[in-house]
Parts: sequence; C-alpha cells; structure tokens
Amino acid sequence: MNEQVLRKATINDVTGIKNLVNTYADQNLMLPRSLSELYENIREFFVFEEDGKLIACGAMHTTWEDYGEVLSMAVQPERRRQGIGSQVLRACLDEARQLGVRKVITLTYVPEFFEKHGFARVKKSSLPHKIWGMCIKCPKFPECDEIPLMKVLD
Repeated sequence: MNEQVLRKATINDVTGIKNLVNTYADQNLMLPRSLSELYENIREFFVFEEDGKLIACGAMHTTWEDYGEVLSMAVQPERRRQGIGSQVLRACLDEARQLGVRKVITLTYVPEFFEKHGFARVKKSSLPHKIWGMCIKCPKFPECDEIPLMKVLD
C-alpha cells in the first residue's frame, strides 16, 4: 500500500513545489513562483506526498484583516481528478478558519475546481486593494486574466 501524507511544507519541499507549480506556469495555467518567493513563504504551504514523492501543493496566504488567499494549488498532471487537490484545499481552508480568516479568495484559470468547493465568482473590483499587492510582481500585471473567486467561511 502506498503511504500518503498531507502535511505542512518544509524547506526540503521548495524545489519540488517550484517544479510542480512551474510545470503549470509554463503552460500559462498558473503563475510562476521563484525559489526566493517559496523560501520566504514556505510556512503557508501544504504538500501531499506519496511514498516520499511530492504529488500536490497549495498555500494559504493571509492578505488583510479577514481575507486570505489560496495560492499555487497544483497536482501532478497524472494524479489530477483523484481528490488530492480537494484534500490540500481543505487543509488550506481549515488553516484559514484557525487563523480567524472569514473570506478566502483565489485567482485561477480553473474556476470549476473552486466552485465545486463552494467558491463563487466575484468582480475583481469588489476585492480590497491590499490583495493586489502581490500582483505588481506578476508578469501579467496589469492585464490579469485570472478569474477571482471567494468563499465566506463559517
């Protein structure tokens, strides 16, 4: 039987996270992440591994008073549609609740995945300006074509 573990990421996961996220970024399906960004934000990440191999990742980033953002959700292409991404997303949302975050947003090219988990599409203009702080670093700024979604937590 395969040993599967969902856990907080460590420094040793950074290269694997970068490779996984940038696999999708190379296809314009996700924004790229640099090593320095990942090292600086590693405490926000969860990873799902099987037999010691990184299969999926995702991060819960707090952005403002009661806002958080799910970032860099990625699953190895051959392992998609097996519920692994859902497990990582649930871990991110559980952490948001523990932190006292009430509204979780995401910007994505795959809105259907998040809608399946109770997120609803919103207008970018409805989001607080503080959320856009990271956007300045984005290669697509200011012509962002990602779809914003939000989930209000219980």
